[in-house]
Amino acid sequence: MPRVFTKAVGLAAIGVLAFATAQPSQAGTTADQPVRAVGAHHAYFVMTDVTEEEFVIELTERDEIEHARRLVQGETTDRPHVIARIIPQPARYNPRWSYHTDPGTTHFFDSATEVCDATIPYVEEHLDEAGGAFLPGYTWCDWSSRLVREIHTR
Repeated sequence: MPRVFTKAVGLAAIGVLAFATAQPSQAGTTADQPVRAVGAHHAYFVMTDVTEEEFVIELTERDEIEHARRLVQGETTDRPHVIARIIPQPARYNPRWSYHTDPGTTHFFDSATEVCDATIPYVEEHLDEAGGAFLPGYTWCDWSSRLVREIHTR
């Protein structure tokens, strides 16, 4: 019964993430220039996972940035994993990978449903399948993800 409850909560979380972050088409924007409110903050963090590959995420929400900094500094272990909607295009701050995360949808979690779990290189290898049965709604939640450091870009 607890496993069913965990899956139900995970699915609900993905649904809320998809609903809360749904935006109208942004045909005129590029993937590495998401639409932001004037004066929005942003910070960049390196995450890794069980594969030990590194992936850079951009955060734009003040609460998420503060939480990420507490994780990196070892001040908390709550919600250590990254969940976000992926965009199947490279970003200037993460050129090694053919995808990046939408900063407006990037949050942290303790546990999530299995349907969005994949490692960094597995997402890269199966990027053409994302958005369907693999990572529905482009929602990615690497269960083994963890932040390792903050970086500063220009």
